[in-house]
Amino acid sequence: MKKLTRLIHIGSVPIGGNASCSVQSMCSTDTRDIPATIGQITGLAEVGCEIVRCAVPDRDAAGALAQIKKMSPIPVVADIHFDYKLALQVLEGGIDGLRLNPGNIGEKWKVAEIVASAAERNVPIRIGVNAGSLEKELLQRYGHPSAEAMVESALGHIRILEDLNYQEIKVSLKASDVMKTVAAYRLFSQQSDYPLHIGITEAGTLFSGTIKSSVGLGILLAEGIGDTLRVSLTGAPNDEVRVGYDILKAVGVRQRGVDFVSCPTCGRCQIDLVRVAEEVEKRLQGVDKQITVAVMGCAVNGPGEAREADVGIAGGNGEGLVFRHGEIVRKVPEAQLADALLEEIAKL
Repeated sequence: MKKLTRLIHIGSVPIGGNASCSVQSMCSTDTRDIPATIGQITGLAEVGCEIVRCAVPDRDAAGALAQIKKMSPIPVVADIHFDYKLALQVLEGGIDGLRLNPGNIGEKWKVAEIVASAAERNVPIRIGVNAGSLEKELLQRYGHPSAEAMVESALGHIRILEDLNYQEIKVSLKASDVMKTVAAYRLFSQQSDYPLHIGITEAGTLFSGTIKSSVGLGILLAEGIGDTLRVSLTGAPNDEVRVGYDILKAVGVRQRGVDFVSCPTCGRCQIDLVRVAEEVEKRLQGVDKQITVAVMGCAVNGPGEAREADVGIAGGNGEGLVFRHGEIVRKVPEAQLADALLEEIAKL
C-alpha cells in the first residue's frame, strides 16, 4: 500500500496524497535555446512525461524559461543552484516548481524572499539531496555520505523552509549507490510525510542505468514509497520516461501503454524471434492501449502465454499462430508476423 504523504501540485499534476506516482524527466538542451528546448519537451510529452525540469545556469536561461513555460504542454520545474536572484526571476516568469536547496542559497533573507514569492504563487520547492554534494560538516561527522547523513541534510533544509512557515515541499535523496539510496528513502519516510521524488542519480547508460533504476525504484515502490520519479540515464530523455513507466508497470503501481511479453530464445525456436520481438516492441512505442502483447518463439510455452495475452503470436517452423483474446485467428509466414500482430492490435 502506498504511504499517504502530503499533497502538493506541480502545475496541474498532483504529487503525494492518493495521487498515482507521476513520471518526469529533465531537458538535455541548452535552456537558452528556446526552439530546441520546446521541441524536446513536446517529444517528452508525447511519450507520457508529466513534469519536465530545465537547468537555469544564468539570467538568460531564466528569461528563456518564462517563454518556454508559456509554450510547454506540461508543467515546468526550474533547476536552481546558489543564486537567489535566478529563483526570483523564474518565479516571476510563471514557473510551476523549483528544485532548490535553501541551505545553499546563503543568507536567510535571500531564502525568505524566495519563499515569499513562491508562497504568493503557490509554487512548490523540491529539496534535492545528493550523496555527491553533502555539506562538509555532515561528511566530517559521518565520515562518508551515508543514508543517515543524507536524511539529516534533507531535514536541515526542510527546517529552513518550515521556519519561514512554508510547507509546499517535496524531497529527493539520491545516490548512485542503489542500496544507499533505498536506505535513505526508507529512513526519511519513517520520519516525515513530505512527498518524495525518487530516483537513482547518475545511474548510467540505457543498459546499466535501467538495471540500477529498476532495482532501486522497484524496491521503494513495492514498499509504498514514492510520489513522483525520474529515471536518470546517460542518453535520450525520452528513454527515461519509457523506462519509468515500465518500472511502474512491472511493480503493479501504474499501467500506461502496452505490457510487452517475449520469451527467451532456446533451441526449440524455429523463427528469428529476436528480430520479430525487436520489431514489434519498436512499433508498439507509439501505442497507448492498456493491453498485454506476447511474442513467443515455440509451441511449448508459446500458445499458453499467447492465449493469456490480449494479442500474441506463437512461432512454429518458419511461421506462427496469431492469437486474440485466447483464440487462434490465423496462421501467417514468419515475415508477416509483426504486421499481422499490429493489425490485430489495431482492431482492439
